[in-house]
Amino acid sequence: MRPRLRPAGLAVLAFALANPAGAETLESALSRAYAANPALNANRAAVRSLDEYVAQAKAGYRPTVSLDADIGLARTKGQVQTIGINNVTRPGGAGLTVNQTLFNGFRTDNETRRRESDVLGGRESLRDAEMNTLYLAAQSYMSVLSDTANLELRRNNVEVLEEQLRQTRDRFNVGEVTRTDVAQAEARLAGARSEVSGAEATLRASIGNYRRYIGVEPRQLAPGRPLDRFVPPNLDAAINVGLKEHPRILSALHAVDTAEALVKLAEGALYPTAGLQGSVQQRYDNQFPGDNAVSASIVGRLSIPLYEGGQTYSQIRQAKEVVGQRRIEAESTRDEIRSTIVNAWGQLEAAKAQVIASQAQVQANEVALNGVREEARVGQRTTLDVLNAQQELLNARTNLIIAQRNRVIFSYLVVQSVGRLTVRYTALPVAVYSPKEHFDQVKDLWYGVRTPDGR
Repeated sequence: MRPRLRPAGLAVLAFALANPAGAETLESALSRAYAANPALNANRAAVRSLDEYVAQAKAGYRPTVSLDADIGLARTKGQVQTIGINNVTRPGGAGLTVNQTLFNGFRTDNETRRRESDVLGGRESLRDAEMNTLYLAAQSYMSVLSDTANLELRRNNVEVLEEQLRQTRDRFNVGEVTRTDVAQAEARLAGARSEVSGAEATLRASIGNYRRYIGVEPRQLAPGRPLDRFVPPNLDAAINVGLKEHPRILSALHAVDTAEALVKLAEGALYPTAGLQGSVQQRYDNQFPGDNAVSASIVGRLSIPLYEGGQTYSQIRQAKEVVGQRRIEAESTRDEIRSTIVNAWGQLEAAKAQVIASQAQVQANEVALNGVREEARVGQRTTLDVLNAQQELLNARTNLIIAQRNRVIFSYLVVQSVGRLTVRYTALPVAVYSPKEHFDQVKDLWYGVRTPDGR
Protein backbone atom coordinates (compact mmCIF):
# COMPACT_ATOMS: atom_id res chain seq x y z
CA MET A 1 0.00 0.00 0.00
CA ARG A 2 1.45 3.36 -1.04
CA PRO A 3 1.43 6.01 1.73
CA ARG A 4 -0.26 9.22 0.69
CA LEU A 5 -0.01 12.67 2.22
CA ARG A 6 -3.64 13.73 2.16
CA PRO A 7 -4.48 17.43 1.77
CA ALA A 8 -5.97 17.40 5.28
CA GLY A 9 -6.70 20.83 6.66
CA LEU A 10 -6.56 22.69 3.36
CA ALA A 11 -10.31 22.56 3.04
CA VAL A 12 -10.58 24.43 6.33
CA LEU A 13 -9.34 27.57 4.62
CA ALA A 14 -10.84 27.04 1.17
CA PHE A 15 -12.86 30.18 0.62
CA ALA A 16 -15.19 28.58 -1.91
CA LEU A 17 -16.57 26.02 0.54
CA ALA A 18 -20.15 26.43 1.74
CA ASN A 19 -20.53 27.24 5.43
CA PRO A 20 -21.49 24.18 7.48
CA ALA A 21 -24.84 24.49 9.16
CA GLY A 22 -24.66 26.08 12.58
CA ALA A 23 -21.00 27.01 12.28
CA GLU A 24 -19.60 30.22 13.69
CA THR A 25 -18.77 32.62 10.86
CA LEU A 26 -16.12 35.29 10.90
CA GLU A 27 -18.83 37.96 10.78
CA SER A 28 -20.70 36.52 13.76
CA ALA A 29 -17.46 36.20 15.71
CA LEU A 30 -16.66 39.86 15.05
CA SER A 31 -20.15 40.78 16.21
CA ARG A 32 -19.53 38.90 19.47
CA ALA A 33 -16.27 40.77 19.99
CA TYR A 34 -17.92 44.12 19.28
CA ALA A 35 -20.71 43.51 21.77
CA ALA A 36 -18.79 41.97 24.66
CA ASN A 37 -15.05 42.60 24.41
CA PRO A 38 -13.96 43.95 27.86
CA ALA A 39 -11.28 46.27 26.51
CA LEU A 40 -13.72 47.84 24.05
CA ASN A 41 -16.38 48.23 26.74
CA ALA A 42 -13.79 49.90 28.99
CA ASN A 43 -13.11 52.42 26.22
CA ARG A 44 -16.83 53.10 25.94
CA ALA A 45 -17.01 53.78 29.67
CA ALA A 46 -14.04 56.15 29.35
CA VAL A 47 -15.85 58.15 26.67
CA ARG A 48 -18.99 58.28 28.83
CA SER A 49 -16.88 59.73 31.64
CA LEU A 50 -15.61 62.41 29.23
CA ASP A 51 -19.23 63.39 28.54
CA GLU A 52 -19.57 64.47 32.16
CA TYR A 53 -16.83 67.07 31.74
CA VAL A 54 -19.13 68.96 29.36
CA ALA A 55 -21.88 68.96 31.97
CA GLN A 56 -19.36 70.17 34.55
CA ALA A 57 -18.18 72.98 32.26
CA LYS A 58 -21.75 74.12 31.59
CA ALA A 59 -22.30 74.41 35.34
CA GLY A 60 -20.42 77.71 35.07
CA TYR A 61 -23.44 79.24 33.35
CA ARG A 62 -25.75 78.38 36.24
CA PRO A 63 -26.13 79.85 39.73
CA THR A 64 -24.87 78.16 42.86
CA VAL A 65 -27.29 77.98 45.79
CA SER A 66 -26.39 77.17 49.39
CA LEU A 67 -28.46 76.91 52.55
CA ASP A 68 -26.84 77.25 55.95
CA ALA A 69 -28.24 77.08 59.46
CA ASP A 70 -26.83 77.31 62.95
CA ILE A 71 -27.99 77.18 66.58
CA GLY A 72 -26.13 77.67 69.82
CA LEU A 73 -26.39 78.46 73.52
CA ALA A 74 -25.17 81.73 75.08
CA ARG A 75 -25.25 83.07 78.61
CA THR A 76 -24.72 86.72 79.50
CA LYS A 77 -24.10 87.62 83.15
CA GLY A 78 -23.03 91.00 84.47
CA GLN A 79 -24.15 94.47 85.44
CA VAL A 80 -24.97 97.54 83.38
CA GLN A 81 -25.51 100.81 85.32
CA THR A 82 -26.38 99.02 88.52
CA ILE A 83 -28.76 96.74 86.65
CA GLY A 84 -27.93 93.09 86.90
CA ILE A 85 -28.01 90.99 83.76
CA ASN A 86 -28.28 87.22 83.69
CA ASN A 87 -29.61 86.07 80.33
CA VAL A 88 -29.56 82.69 78.64
CA THR A 89 -30.23 82.79 74.87
CA ARG A 90 -30.24 80.30 72.06
CA PRO A 91 -28.96 82.26 69.06
CA GLY A 92 -29.59 80.65 65.73
CA GLY A 93 -30.94 81.13 62.30
CA ALA A 94 -30.91 80.07 58.68
CA GLY A 95 -29.86 81.71 55.46
CA LEU A 96 -30.06 81.20 51.72
CA THR A 97 -27.30 82.45 49.41
CA VAL A 98 -27.37 82.55 45.62
CA ASN A 99 -24.30 83.37 43.51
CA GLN A 100 -24.47 83.99 39.78
CA THR A 101 -21.48 84.67 37.56
CA LEU A 102 -22.24 87.37 35.02
CA PHE A 103 -18.89 87.54 33.21
CA ASN A 104 -15.64 85.63 33.72
CA GLY A 105 -13.60 86.47 30.65
CA PHE A 106 -15.41 83.88 28.47
CA ARG A 107 -13.77 81.12 30.51
CA THR A 108 -16.97 79.11 30.80
CA ASP A 109 -17.47 79.29 27.03
CA ASN A 110 -13.91 78.19 26.33
CA GLU A 111 -13.97 75.47 28.98
CA THR A 112 -17.14 74.09 27.40
CA ARG A 113 -15.58 74.13 23.93
CA ARG A 114 -12.45 72.48 25.31
CA ARG A 115 -14.43 69.66 26.89
CA GLU A 116 -16.53 69.18 23.76
CA SER A 117 -13.30 68.78 21.77
CA ASP A 118 -12.15 66.24 24.35
CA VAL A 119 -15.39 64.31 23.84
CA LEU A 120 -15.02 64.34 20.06
CA GLY A 121 -11.43 63.21 20.36
CA GLY A 122 -12.51 60.47 22.76
CA ARG A 123 -15.07 59.24 20.26
CA GLU A 124 -12.38 58.95 17.60
CA SER A 125 -10.16 57.07 20.04
CA LEU A 126 -13.10 54.77 20.70
CA ARG A 127 -13.49 54.19 16.96
CA ASP A 128 -9.79 53.34 16.77
CA ALA A 129 -10.22 50.90 19.68
CA GLU A 130 -13.20 49.36 17.88
CA MET A 131 -11.11 48.81 14.75
CA ASN A 132 -8.25 47.30 16.75
CA THR A 133 -10.65 44.95 18.51
CA LEU A 134 -12.26 43.79 15.28
CA TYR A 135 -8.89 43.29 13.62
CA LEU A 136 -7.51 41.29 16.55
CA ALA A 137 -10.71 39.23 16.61
CA ALA A 138 -10.38 38.50 12.87
CA GLN A 139 -6.72 37.64 13.36
CA SER A 140 -7.48 35.23 16.21
CA TYR A 141 -10.33 33.63 14.21
CA MET A 142 -8.09 32.99 11.21
CA SER A 143 -5.25 31.79 13.44
CA VAL A 144 -7.49 29.11 14.96
CA LEU A 145 -8.51 28.02 11.46
CA SER A 146 -4.96 27.92 10.10
CA ASP A 147 -3.48 26.30 13.20
CA THR A 148 -6.20 23.65 13.12
CA ALA A 149 -5.42 22.96 9.46
CA ASN A 150 -1.70 22.84 10.21
CA LEU A 151 -2.25 20.38 13.07
CA GLU A 152 -4.26 18.12 10.77
CA LEU A 153 -1.43 18.21 8.23
CA ARG A 154 1.11 17.30 10.90
CA ARG A 155 -0.99 14.41 12.20
CA ASN A 156 -1.54 13.16 8.66
CA ASN A 157 2.20 13.39 8.07
CA VAL A 158 2.81 11.15 11.10
CA GLU A 159 0.41 8.56 9.65
CA VAL A 160 2.18 8.70 6.31
CA LEU A 161 5.63 8.34 7.88
CA GLU A 162 4.46 5.45 10.05
CA GLU A 163 3.33 3.64 6.91
CA GLN A 164 6.59 4.61 5.20
CA LEU A 165 8.58 3.20 8.12
CA ARG A 166 6.57 -0.04 8.06
CA GLN A 167 7.22 -0.52 4.36
CA THR A 168 10.91 0.34 4.77
CA ARG A 169 11.28 -2.27 7.51
CA ASP A 170 9.56 -4.85 5.30
CA ARG A 171 11.97 -4.07 2.47
CA PHE A 172 14.91 -4.25 4.90
CA ASN A 173 13.79 -7.68 6.05
CA VAL A 174 13.94 -8.96 2.46
CA GLY A 175 17.24 -7.23 1.75
CA GLU A 176 16.03 -4.49 -0.61
CA VAL A 177 17.27 -1.59 1.57
CA THR A 178 19.85 -1.11 4.27
CA ARG A 179 19.63 -0.32 7.97
CA THR A 180 20.43 3.29 7.09
CA ASP A 181 17.14 3.59 5.22
CA VAL A 182 15.26 2.33 8.26
CA ALA A 183 17.09 4.78 10.52
CA GLN A 184 16.28 7.67 8.19
CA ALA A 185 12.59 6.77 8.23
CA GLU A 186 12.63 6.45 12.03
CA ALA A 187 14.33 9.83 12.44
CA ARG A 188 11.87 11.53 10.13
CA LEU A 189 8.93 9.99 12.05
CA ALA A 190 10.32 11.17 15.39
CA GLY A 191 10.66 14.69 14.01
CA ALA A 192 7.10 14.60 12.68
CA ARG A 193 5.75 13.60 16.08
CA SER A 194 7.62 16.49 17.65
CA GLU A 195 6.05 18.84 15.09
CA VAL A 196 2.59 17.58 16.10
CA SER A 197 3.29 18.56 19.71
CA GLY A 198 4.44 21.99 18.59
CA ALA A 199 1.36 22.45 16.40
CA GLU A 200 -0.90 21.46 19.32
CA ALA A 201 0.75 24.08 21.56
CA THR A 202 0.38 26.75 18.87
CA LEU A 203 -3.29 25.90 18.45
CA ARG A 204 -3.90 26.11 22.20
CA ALA A 205 -2.35 29.58 22.23
CA SER A 206 -4.57 30.66 19.33
CA ILE A 207 -7.64 29.32 21.13
CA GLY A 208 -6.64 31.38 24.17
CA ASN A 209 -6.45 34.53 22.03
CA TYR A 210 -9.79 33.66 20.46
CA ARG A 211 -11.36 33.46 23.90
CA ARG A 212 -9.70 36.74 24.89
CA TYR A 213 -10.93 38.80 21.96
CA ILE A 214 -14.21 37.10 20.99
CA GLY A 215 -15.35 35.97 24.43
CA VAL A 216 -16.24 32.31 23.80
CA GLU A 217 -14.40 29.11 23.05
CA PRO A 218 -14.12 28.30 19.32
CA ARG A 219 -16.29 25.41 18.26
CA GLN A 220 -17.05 24.80 14.61
CA LEU A 221 -15.67 27.67 12.53
CA ALA A 222 -16.72 28.41 8.99
CA PRO A 223 -14.12 29.43 6.40
CA GLY A 224 -12.99 33.04 6.59
CA ARG A 225 -13.27 35.28 3.57
CA PRO A 226 -11.27 38.39 2.65
CA LEU A 227 -12.83 41.80 3.13
CA ASP A 228 -12.08 42.80 -0.46
CA ARG A 229 -15.34 44.65 -1.06
CA PHE A 230 -14.24 47.33 1.42
CA VAL A 231 -10.65 47.57 0.19
CA PRO A 232 -10.05 50.74 -1.91
CA PRO A 233 -9.35 50.10 -5.61
CA ASN A 234 -5.71 51.22 -5.48
CA LEU A 235 -3.01 52.45 -3.11
CA ASP A 236 -3.53 56.16 -3.86
CA ALA A 237 -7.24 55.87 -3.11
CA ALA A 238 -6.44 54.03 0.13
CA ILE A 239 -4.06 56.79 1.22
CA ASN A 240 -6.60 59.52 0.41
CA VAL A 241 -9.31 57.75 2.39
CA GLY A 242 -7.00 57.10 5.34
CA LEU A 243 -5.79 60.70 5.58
CA LYS A 244 -9.39 61.93 5.62
CA GLU A 245 -11.12 59.32 7.76
CA HIS A 246 -8.66 57.58 10.08
CA PRO A 247 -9.73 58.16 13.71
CA ARG A 248 -6.19 58.71 14.96
CA ILE A 249 -5.77 61.66 12.61
CA LEU A 250 -9.15 63.08 13.57
CA SER A 251 -8.37 62.57 17.25
CA ALA A 252 -5.09 64.47 16.81
CA LEU A 253 -6.96 67.35 15.16
CA HIS A 254 -9.41 67.48 18.06
CA ALA A 255 -6.40 67.63 20.38
CA VAL A 256 -5.33 70.77 18.48
CA ASP A 257 -8.79 72.26 19.09
CA THR A 258 -8.49 71.42 22.79
CA ALA A 259 -5.09 73.12 23.00
CA GLU A 260 -6.42 76.25 21.29
CA ALA A 261 -9.31 76.39 23.75
CA LEU A 262 -6.80 76.17 26.59
CA VAL A 263 -5.07 79.28 25.22
CA LYS A 264 -8.36 81.18 25.30
CA LEU A 265 -9.01 79.83 28.77
CA ALA A 266 -5.65 81.12 30.02
CA GLU A 267 -6.26 84.50 28.38
CA GLY A 268 -9.56 84.74 30.25
CA ALA A 269 -7.64 85.31 33.48
CA LEU A 270 -6.68 88.77 32.16
CA TYR A 271 -10.32 89.84 31.79
CA PRO A 272 -12.41 91.35 34.59
CA THR A 273 -14.96 89.18 36.33
CA ALA A 274 -18.41 90.23 37.44
CA GLY A 275 -20.92 88.42 39.62
CA LEU A 276 -24.09 88.86 41.60
CA GLN A 277 -24.84 87.53 45.07
CA GLY A 278 -28.22 87.50 46.74
CA SER A 279 -28.86 86.35 50.27
CA VAL A 280 -31.65 86.23 52.84
CA GLN A 281 -31.26 85.33 56.52
CA GLN A 282 -33.53 84.82 59.53
CA ARG A 283 -31.88 85.21 62.97
CA TYR A 284 -33.25 84.47 66.48
CA ASP A 285 -31.98 85.48 69.93
CA ASN A 286 -29.20 87.38 68.31
CA GLN A 287 -28.76 90.01 71.05
CA PHE A 288 -31.35 89.31 73.72
CA PRO A 289 -33.96 86.65 74.38
CA GLY A 290 -36.96 86.69 72.07
CA ASP A 291 -35.58 88.94 69.35
CA ASN A 292 -35.69 87.94 65.71
CA ALA A 293 -34.73 89.66 62.48
CA VAL A 294 -34.85 89.06 58.75
CA SER A 295 -32.17 90.49 56.50
CA ALA A 296 -31.81 90.36 52.72
CA SER A 297 -29.18 91.70 50.36
CA ILE A 298 -28.19 91.79 46.71
CA VAL A 299 -24.53 92.55 46.02
CA GLY A 300 -22.81 93.00 42.71
CA ARG A 301 -19.07 92.39 42.52
CA LEU A 302 -16.52 93.42 39.89
CA SER A 303 -12.90 92.30 39.94
CA ILE A 304 -10.29 93.67 37.53
CA PRO A 305 -6.89 91.96 37.52
CA LEU A 306 -3.99 94.37 37.24
CA TYR A 307 -0.86 92.32 37.77
CA GLU A 308 -0.25 88.75 38.94
CA GLY A 309 3.52 88.68 38.97
CA GLY A 310 3.73 87.43 35.36
CA GLN A 311 2.32 83.97 36.08
CA THR A 312 -0.74 84.38 33.87
CA TYR A 313 1.31 85.64 30.93
CA SER A 314 3.66 82.67 31.26
CA GLN A 315 0.71 80.26 31.28
CA ILE A 316 -0.61 81.84 28.06
CA ARG A 317 2.75 81.50 26.33
CA GLN A 318 3.02 77.92 27.53
CA ALA A 319 -0.45 77.09 26.19
CA LYS A 320 0.50 78.51 22.78
CA GLU A 321 3.55 76.26 22.67
CA VAL A 322 1.32 73.29 23.41
CA VAL A 323 -0.83 74.25 20.41
CA GLY A 324 2.26 74.12 18.22
CA GLN A 325 3.17 70.76 19.69
CA ARG A 326 -0.27 69.32 18.99
CA ARG A 327 -0.14 70.52 15.38
CA ILE A 328 3.22 68.86 14.85
CA GLU A 329 1.88 65.67 16.43
CA ALA A 330 -1.07 65.76 14.03
CA GLU A 331 1.32 65.93 11.08
CA SER A 332 3.35 63.08 12.56
CA THR A 333 0.16 61.03 12.91
CA ARG A 334 -0.64 61.65 9.23
CA ASP A 335 2.80 60.38 8.24
CA GLU A 336 2.36 57.35 10.50
CA ILE A 337 -1.01 56.48 8.99
CA ARG A 338 0.33 56.90 5.46
CA SER A 339 3.19 54.53 6.26
CA THR A 340 0.78 52.03 7.84
CA ILE A 341 -1.44 52.05 4.75
CA VAL A 342 1.48 51.53 2.37
CA ASN A 343 2.80 48.68 4.51
CA ALA A 344 -0.61 46.99 4.82
CA TRP A 345 -1.24 47.36 1.08
CA GLY A 346 2.11 45.74 0.30
CA GLN A 347 1.39 42.86 2.66
CA LEU A 348 -1.99 42.25 1.04
CA GLU A 349 -0.53 42.25 -2.46
CA ALA A 350 2.21 39.88 -1.35
CA ALA A 351 -0.34 37.57 0.29
CA LYS A 352 -2.35 37.40 -2.94
CA ALA A 353 0.75 36.44 -4.90
CA GLN A 354 1.80 33.93 -2.24
CA VAL A 355 -1.55 32.13 -2.46
CA ILE A 356 -1.14 31.66 -6.21
CA ALA A 357 2.51 30.63 -5.89
CA SER A 358 1.79 28.23 -3.02
CA GLN A 359 -1.01 26.53 -4.94
CA ALA A 360 1.36 26.00 -7.87
CA GLN A 361 4.05 24.75 -5.49
CA VAL A 362 1.68 22.21 -3.95
CA GLN A 363 0.65 20.89 -7.36
CA ALA A 364 4.27 20.62 -8.52
CA ASN A 365 5.35 18.86 -5.31
CA GLU A 366 2.50 16.37 -5.62
CA VAL A 367 3.70 15.45 -9.11
CA ALA A 368 7.30 15.29 -7.91
CA LEU A 369 6.42 13.03 -4.96
CA ASN A 370 4.53 10.60 -7.18
CA GLY A 371 7.49 10.51 -9.55
CA VAL A 372 10.04 9.90 -6.79
CA ARG A 373 7.93 7.07 -5.38
CA GLU A 374 7.71 5.36 -8.76
CA GLU A 375 11.46 5.75 -9.27
CA ALA A 376 12.11 4.38 -5.77
CA ARG A 377 10.09 1.28 -6.60
CA VAL A 378 12.49 0.41 -9.43
CA GLY A 379 15.57 1.29 -7.41
CA GLN A 380 16.39 4.64 -9.01
CA ARG A 381 15.65 6.62 -5.83
CA THR A 382 16.50 6.06 -2.18
CA THR A 383 14.24 6.12 0.85
CA LEU A 384 15.74 9.50 1.76
CA ASP A 385 14.67 10.88 -1.61
CA VAL A 386 11.09 9.81 -0.93
CA LEU A 387 11.18 11.29 2.58
CA ASN A 388 12.55 14.57 1.28
CA ALA A 389 9.87 14.77 -1.40
CA GLN A 390 7.18 14.14 1.20
CA GLN A 391 8.66 16.88 3.38
CA GLU A 392 8.71 19.30 0.45
CA LEU A 393 5.02 18.64 -0.18
CA LEU A 394 4.22 19.09 3.51
CA ASN A 395 6.10 22.39 3.57
CA ALA A 396 4.29 23.58 0.47
CA ARG A 397 0.89 22.77 1.94
CA THR A 398 1.85 24.51 5.19
CA ASN A 399 2.89 27.58 3.22
CA LEU A 400 -0.44 27.52 1.39
CA ILE A 401 -2.33 27.50 4.69
CA ILE A 402 -0.29 30.45 5.93
CA ALA A 403 -0.78 32.33 2.66
CA GLN A 404 -4.54 31.77 2.73
CA ARG A 405 -4.70 32.97 6.33
CA ASN A 406 -2.64 36.06 5.52
CA ARG A 407 -4.81 36.75 2.50
CA VAL A 408 -7.79 37.25 4.82
CA ILE A 409 -5.96 38.96 7.69
CA PHE A 410 -4.20 41.51 5.49
CA SER A 411 -7.45 42.46 3.76
CA TYR A 412 -8.79 43.34 7.21
CA LEU A 413 -5.53 45.15 7.97
CA VAL A 414 -5.90 47.38 4.89
CA VAL A 415 -9.49 48.26 5.78
CA GLN A 416 -8.37 49.02 9.33
CA SER A 417 -5.42 51.14 8.18
CA VAL A 418 -7.73 53.40 6.14
CA GLY A 419 -10.08 53.82 9.11
CA ARG A 420 -13.08 51.81 7.89
CA LEU A 421 -12.97 48.58 9.90
CA THR A 422 -16.03 49.53 11.93
CA VAL A 423 -19.37 47.88 12.56
CA ARG A 424 -21.20 50.81 11.01
CA TYR A 425 -19.18 50.75 7.77
CA THR A 426 -18.95 46.97 7.32
CA ALA A 427 -22.58 46.44 8.38
CA LEU A 428 -21.90 43.59 10.80
CA PRO A 429 -25.06 41.99 12.24
CA VAL A 430 -24.97 43.66 15.66
CA ALA A 431 -26.56 46.68 17.33
CA VAL A 432 -24.33 49.71 16.83
CA TYR A 433 -23.16 51.51 19.99
CA SER A 434 -23.71 55.27 19.72
CA PRO A 435 -21.64 57.42 22.12
CA LYS A 436 -23.75 60.44 21.17
CA GLU A 437 -26.77 58.93 22.89
CA HIS A 438 -25.17 59.11 26.34
CA PHE A 439 -23.75 62.56 25.61
CA ASP A 440 -27.20 63.93 24.79
CA GLN A 441 -28.58 62.41 27.98
CA VAL A 442 -26.12 64.08 30.35
CA LYS A 443 -24.84 67.27 28.74
CA ASP A 444 -27.65 69.49 30.11
CA LEU A 445 -28.53 67.70 33.35
CA TRP A 446 -28.94 70.13 36.25
CA TYR A 447 -29.07 67.50 39.01
CA GLY A 448 -29.18 63.76 39.71
CA VAL A 449 -26.56 61.16 40.63
CA ARG A 450 -27.91 58.19 38.67
CA THR A 451 -26.31 57.43 35.35
CA PRO A 452 -28.62 56.99 32.33
CA ASP A 453 -28.24 53.19 32.59
CA GLY A 454 -29.63 53.31 36.15
CA ARG A 455 -26.43 52.99 38.20
